[in-house]
Amino acid sequence: MHLRNSCMLALLLALLLPKASHGQQQSPNVLVIYTDDHRYSGIQALAQQAVHTPNLDALAAEGVVFENAYLMGSFSGATCIPSRAMLMTGRNLFDLEKQGHKIPKEHLTMGEAFQQSGYTTHIVGKWHQDNASLARSFDCGSTIMGRGVYLVDHFRMPLWDWDDKGEFSKDQAYLLEYQKDGKMARRSLQKHDAHGPIGTEENGPHTSEIFATEASKFIAQHDTTSPFFMYLAFHAPHDPRQAPQAFKELYAPASIELPPSYLAQHPFDNGHMVLRDEALAPWPRTKAIAQRELADYYAIISHLDAQIGKVIESLKTSGQYDNTLIVFAGDSGLAVGNHGLLGKQNLYDEDGIHVPLILAGGVIQKRGVRVEGSCYIHDIFPTIAELVRIPIPSSVRGISLLPLLEGRVDAIRPFTYHAYRQHQRAYRKGHLKLIEYVRASDYNKRSGEFVAGSRVTQLFNIQEDPWETTDLSFQPAYKDQVRVLRKEMRQLAQALGDNKENTGERFDFWDFFE
Repeated sequence: MHLRNSCMLALLLALLLPKASHGQQQSPNVLVIYTDDHRYSGIQALAQQAVHTPNLDALAAEGVVFENAYLMGSFSGATCIPSRAMLMTGRNLFDLEKQGHKIPKEHLTMGEAFQQSGYTTHIVGKWHQDNASLARSFDCGSTIMGRGVYLVDHFRMPLWDWDDKGEFSKDQAYLLEYQKDGKMARRSLQKHDAHGPIGTEENGPHTSEIFATEASKFIAQHDTTSPFFMYLAFHAPHDPRQAPQAFKELYAPASIELPPSYLAQHPFDNGHMVLRDEALAPWPRTKAIAQRELADYYAIISHLDAQIGKVIESLKTSGQYDNTLIVFAGDSGLAVGNHGLLGKQNLYDEDGIHVPLILAGGVIQKRGVRVEGSCYIHDIFPTIAELVRIPIPSSVRGISLLPLLEGRVDAIRPFTYHAYRQHQRAYRKGHLKLIEYVRASDYNKRSGEFVAGSRVTQLFNIQEDPWETTDLSFQPAYKDQVRVLRKEMRQLAQALGDNKENTGERFDFWDFFE
């Protein structure tokens, strides 16, 4: 079922259950599941790729899928930092404090908004902002990740217990490990852990298993006389692409079919080609390399899907599923061989900014609805708030998607704008998407200025070419469209405050663009 235009007003969604039952609270619980580096095509039901995701497929079949949800961009190679700040604050990329590293008190978080409406707020998993905003956003939490110590290892990830004061020190970090008798135990982090061998399922539980277990415990123990808001932030499928052997065996690399955008090497320097993500495999990305990386990516997604299934089952077993809104989203795309890239530091759809967004759970009454209108990650906050009828904070800049859900409008965002560092800008309007690149080649210490290196333009018809394989920018038939899109993109940049003074970049993209 697709919700495409105003002629489908008959499909108005009765989204919320109007009454409580069996002594449960009337206000619905809210479970926000956020995954890391999980592109739109990383769910089988969304893009029909050969990835096994039965639990996420079921969410899509039982709820509402936003087919064109996007990350606005990032001014950090760690795109998950601004992505999570935008999710939690409902503010756009150019309205974040310190590019998303810090959430100031005046930017009310999603957790704070639910607290003020009488919800118990709980976090499990990854937090990428400051400790102060973490502590004030949640009443409780468990197995917190990302408080300053990080091992590149899903089987040996430093964790923290909840601290009401937000004092997550390095000394409090611990690992969960299997002992010789097979039982799990925790131990303090040691200096040698940073140099230890990469973990396996024999060493300890995978981060996805840890977070799903803790989320399920909270659900089972929750007092249903009051509603909960849970932020379940998985680290998967972020690299290293580790999964238990049983899930790796689901995907033989040699049989993996590569997407249409696979390339051995990106055709030009996009401004940020040399960084950690791109160093995970050698150049060129041969077919065998890309197949291996994609097989591992699919394996960790399938393992993640199984853990999400356990959390959903805990809602059903506890009798809370019917009164819960489930929001599933990814924080960014990931290339994994597309366009010759591996990371997410780009503005291609699947490679960097196109993310899954699904609303499901017992409170969603329409099944299998697909919404085509474009939206951003920072539109999720006001949408959830309006759905469960809590006030939308004045600090939120996103737009509620409820008019799209109810079929009252065809689009709330007729265009989208995207930025990656000082190197890349993109503008999508209708079916056309313009990407512009500038690269500074040198820095003149005497003048204190950067010297322009190169500039590249791309134009794609996303409807006909969703994997962005055919550049139309140089074709005479598209000359006028490129000119108009460039002009509109520049005007939008000025309105958003896209300049080096606001973004903190070393040089201004627009100085070289013009």
